[in-house]
Amino acid sequence: MNNTALAAMAVMAALVTASCATVQMPPDAAGKVKALGRVVNGPATAEIFAPRVLEREPFANLKIERDARYGPAERNLLDVFQSTDAASPRPVLVFVHGGGFVAGARRSPGSPFYDNVMLWAVRNGMVGVTMTYRIAPQNPWPAGGEDVALAVKWVHENIATRGGDPQRVFILGHSAGAAHVADYLASPRLQQVRGSGLAAAMLLSGAYQVAPPLVVPAYHGSDPSRYAGQSSLPGLLASTVPLFVGSAELDPPPFAQQSVDLVEALCKASRCPASAVFADHNHMAQPYSLHTDDRVVSEALLKFIRGIPRP
Repeated sequence: MNNTALAAMAVMAALVTASCATVQMPPDAAGKVKALGRVVNGPATAEIFAPRVLEREPFANLKIERDARYGPAERNLLDVFQSTDAASPRPVLVFVHGGGFVAGARRSPGSPFYDNVMLWAVRNGMVGVTMTYRIAPQNPWPAGGEDVALAVKWVHENIATRGGDPQRVFILGHSAGAAHVADYLASPRLQQVRGSGLAAAMLLSGAYQVAPPLVVPAYHGSDPSRYAGQSSLPGLLASTVPLFVGSAELDPPPFAQQSVDLVEALCKASRCPASAVFADHNHMAQPYSLHTDDRVVSEALLKFIRGIPRP
């Protein structure tokens, strides 16, 4: 990294929330994650965190709606988690999973991921919505951002009957999911709800500038002259939606650099976001750690959400 990037990383470190400074990953998990190195290794990371997820089905005091259709495509499906014993309306958390633009799902049989994100949302006073979206190569850019738009529209039109507050919709994207959320925020032409329809957005280890080595030709195409126009960073500078930008200490360097560059650009535009570099975490540990005994990521996100004023 150059001096500018290192300075921006220092800004990110300085902006780590107080919860990140005081809460640490349990040492046994931290050692196993560190041993994996700076890689994207979903299966190995899942082995570390799956036993730590705090609940298994059947979940108590929950109403779960599976496979609600939010758009016309086969993968335009979402799940809604809501508490059966709490007052409403409640804030809403929409989660957009990763998968390298060519894979991924909101739920896999036999795995606690990503129901864990929904359980974390509900147990912390929210209604949880997790979505699956179209993938490449059949659906190239900007399909992911278009599907985020459809899902946000669905939430605004339907979440009140499921205990949620359409005026308090938060969105959390991870990896490719963060890139799709960023595309949505950066492109008013995609937005089907006035003013984006979001109270705030949280981006974890996404790609905001389309450039090697994070280009996926199946999704972005093979024409480098188009990559600048596909990059969300310029549009994010113009967005007024409050942002949290997170990355992992053990992210592969290209992902870490993307977060550094985004924070630096936002700060130069006088829009410094809330941000954190999560100690001891790798790329996949960020979403996998939610609703486990590792509260580093979850407490930072909760502090951010609870700090957003009501409209």
